[in-house]
Amino acid sequence: MEMEPEKVSMSKELGPGSPAYRCSACHGDEEWNFNPPLRGRAKSRSLSASPAPGSTKEFRRTRSLHGPCPVTTFGPKACVLQNPQTIMHIQDPASQRLTWNKCPKSVLVIKKIRDASLLQPFKELCEYLMEENNMIVYVEKKVLEDPAIVGDENFGPVKKKFCTFREDYDDISNQIDFIICLGGDGTLLYASSLFQGSVPPVMAFHLGSLGFLTPFTFENFQAQVAQVIEGNAAVVLRSRLKVRVVKGLRGTAAVQNGVLAPDLEPEGGKQVVQYQVLNEVVIDRGPSSYLSNVDVYLDGHLITTVQGDGVIVSTPTGSTAYAAAAGASMIHPNVPAIMLTPICPHSLSFRPIVVPAGVELKITLSPEARNTAWVSFDGRRRQEIGHGDSISITTSCYPLPSICVRDPVSDWFESLAQCLHWNVRKKQAHFAEDEDADADAGLAAQG
Repeated sequence: MEMEPEKVSMSKELGPGSPAYRCSACHGDEEWNFNPPLRGRAKSRSLSASPAPGSTKEFRRTRSLHGPCPVTTFGPKACVLQNPQTIMHIQDPASQRLTWNKCPKSVLVIKKIRDASLLQPFKELCEYLMEENNMIVYVEKKVLEDPAIVGDENFGPVKKKFCTFREDYDDISNQIDFIICLGGDGTLLYASSLFQGSVPPVMAFHLGSLGFLTPFTFENFQAQVAQVIEGNAAVVLRSRLKVRVVKGLRGTAAVQNGVLAPDLEPEGGKQVVQYQVLNEVVIDRGPSSYLSNVDVYLDGHLITTVQGDGVIVSTPTGSTAYAAAAGASMIHPNVPAIMLTPICPHSLSFRPIVVPAGVELKITLSPEARNTAWVSFDGRRRQEIGHGDSISITTSCYPLPSICVRDPVSDWFESLAQCLHWNVRKKQAHFAEDEDADADAGLAAQG
């Protein structure tokens, strides 16, 4: 899977024979041809993704939420020092399109469990994928243990063709071409947790309670799935957090949700576990009645101590979840950032802040803390953090590509309006013409 950008042009008053500029920030992967503008002012400039193989090197600008200049020289002598540790490129949201290197053959279908209303859509989707598209369908083993599926004789022939897996036991990361989620936002978070490296494109159908992250409706699923298989869809790259938890060995080895963490490895007498998080990392006081007391470091510098119920470290995708409920701003998923939001802070001046993507946040229990802290990752893997333990958080180099119905901008504002009822209010009634005349007459009489 590749991201196929639309063309973006650079309007700059250079001669027609000016050489193409190769962007050093992209390690020489992009060329920018400068041509004089035809009329009006120069368009804003944006750093876009690398072009797909075989595409032209000329770019045409469309629209953008942010427009950093790809030219890294400023004036006759100044330039930006190249950074070989670049984590991610800032892309034009309109340029992010889905294309396939090869036709997709395997699909992972994730269904919300314990929901009988999803059984019929699940069966229809799987039959369509297997019989009409001849695809290999992966499902979690416990999904097929549902009594309604076990007792359905008509579904028996299709059920035998499934490839099954078990979470925390089977690794399917290199076997899935794309993912289809049936349910609410939790199904997308679950899909993210299954892939600790590169994530296949995700197509999420709204069959749950909220559906902020699930833009597709199921009524005409055949046409929508066919369009995705053909590679004709917009994609929003939802950044994730790479979280590294270092804990002291206390008694037996750490167990995560009843299963020994597969990436557990010793480090100087400590245990190290790593997670990829789509929404947020929440550090809170747990069952204790005392305030949480944790220190927050940014790139090795102590920036603050959090005293309160806890702190939320979230992605832009997670800014509309727990962080929004705690009073933070909502950030579009294309904005490269990490948000730090206190939970009921003891200081009234402690407001949420946004820091650049790529910085490393480190959170530890303060030496004077009266109790331990607890941490969870997208609402899962909850565990206790004590003195000497640390949580390191930075932007992951493995985003989650979420397929859009229309485009990243339209889908996001549609979700704000439909799911969160953002700025929804009863409109103010206008004055009737006779009322306007009466009001004008009254003002004239007063004058």
